[in-house]
Amino acid sequence: PIETMQPEGATTIAHNALRHFQKQAVAAANPLATEAGYAMLAAGGSAVDAAVAVQMVLGLVEPQSSGIGGGAFLVHFDGNNLQAYDGRETAPALAGPDLFLDATGKPMPMKQAVVGGRAVGVPGALPMLAMAHAAHGKLPWAFLFAPAIRLARDGFAVSPRMAALLASETALQKDPAAAAYFYDAQGRPWPAGHVLRNPELAAVLQRIATEGPDALMTGDVAQAMVQAVRQHPTNPGLLQASDLVRYRPVMRQPLCTPYAVARKTYRLCGMGPPSSGLLTIASILKTLDFTAADRLPLAQGQPGPDWLHLYAEASRLAFADRAAQHI
Repeated sequence: PIETMQPEGATTIAHNALRHFQKQAVAAANPLATEAGYAMLAAGGSAVDAAVAVQMVLGLVEPQSSGIGGGAFLVHFDGNNLQAYDGRETAPALAGPDLFLDATGKPMPMKQAVVGGRAVGVPGALPMLAMAHAAHGKLPWAFLFAPAIRLARDGFAVSPRMAALLASETALQKDPAAAAYFYDAQGRPWPAGHVLRNPELAAVLQRIATEGPDALMTGDVAQAMVQAVRQHPTNPGLLQASDLVRYRPVMRQPLCTPYAVARKTYRLCGMGPPSSGLLTIASILKTLDFTAADRLPLAQGQPGPDWLHLYAEASRLAFADRAAQHI
């Protein structure tokens, strides 16, 4: 079954149903993306096929979190071989150590650093997904874009989370193109449920479906991205067309660690650096090894306050280490 709720809400408490699947499952930050991934599996596609379809829809319906203008990691396991794909953004060639320092040499405030073109890197999600699809895809590349193209052309309902973010955001209203898309003529954010259409993105996705990642990384679309970054009215960036042309995704060595629970040892694997995901998770679990967490009883199948306290403290330490190491 496909959950119809809006699951993305990092600052709220959510009660989700536990699901068990025998063969396959799709989990994404928006039900429309989940449906797109499931459609690929139902058509005989692979997990990578589903991942591509999910990402294309997420870039449309959850633009605050991901998209073809950003980066991504992918860990693939086929039952025998484990592979890690690095499609993270890279810094423009002109970037230096002073990129995020002000005129006095001090770090810029977060909003000043990230809003505008200054923080824009070279997008790697699309080239990385194309590399993974070439190795593990079963369905035609163009077929994977059909759900996102349809939703961009015909429209999708603004999610409660997007509506809330637009209501609290101020920088987007200063950008004419963003303001025209995310707000009405009076400058009010589109409410949850409003049908939002993006025919321009539909056209770009159609070209990528036909031509591959080069439709984004070269030519007029690439030039438009560079122009938007470098000519930002208040905070221009350093992106060049040559940065896009030179970008290559990287195959990395996956990171694995043993994890023992209930007298059984599991092999926990994930993306290694430059991702901090597996390192942080492993740090949390290894810290819990020094506690009585695995011996604490569950309350009606759920962890109790004592276990949650231990988990919260282990997480606090792991994320403090993560921040100290800048990963």
